[in-house]
Amino acid sequence: MSFYWQEFFTIALVHFLAVASPGPDFAIVLKQSLTRGRQYAILTSLGVGTGIGLHVAYSLLGIGLIIASNPEYIRWLSVIAALYLAYIGWGGITAKAGDGALVNIDTKEDIAKQSKWRAFALGFVINGLNVKATLFFVALFSVVVSIATPLWIKASYGVYMMLATAAWFCLVSWLFTIEKYQQKLQKKRHIIERVMGVVLMLLAVRIIWQL
Repeated sequence: MSFYWQEFFTIALVHFLAVASPGPDFAIVLKQSLTRGRQYAILTSLGVGTGIGLHVAYSLLGIGLIIASNPEYIRWLSVIAALYLAYIGWGGITAKAGDGALVNIDTKEDIAKQSKWRAFALGFVINGLNVKATLFFVALFSVVVSIATPLWIKASYGVYMMLATAAWFCLVSWLFTIEKYQQKLQKKRHIIERVMGVVLMLLAVRIIWQL
């Protein structure tokens, strides 16, 4: 049993370093925090955490090895991910300036633009299409986790990473939606959306460039 604890702590450390590094997940949660508010950002964070379950599932089933061993699969996944990031980014770049007044992020008008389900799905899709995450989890379960480790223990590692990812991005959502900062940021909402849109577009270009 001590061996499994060693495995777990190794996985926990490697996973924390990976999830804390800037990437598409961080960019989209930050964008939601600064332009939609805490509730929507947390829903997106939960979507990101749930997306981890997708990577864990196909890694445990061996599908991840098939994907990782075929450059064509990786290429198509990368293209789809880049197009989706570009689509979200373009929406931010084309954001229009308001009258400078504070925006009530819980108004019906805002909910019509993005439902709570869509906020959750946004995080799930962004994470699910992250090819680097695909390769990361395949490597993690192939190198760090012993083949002799029981399936239920491997699954528990996956559940931990889902919860830890969701918790991390919920913390990010909370920090970036503290009221005294949020009120100032809301006045420059369209500028923030455009900046984050550019960041997402650059991430999309980077993915295509690395093909």
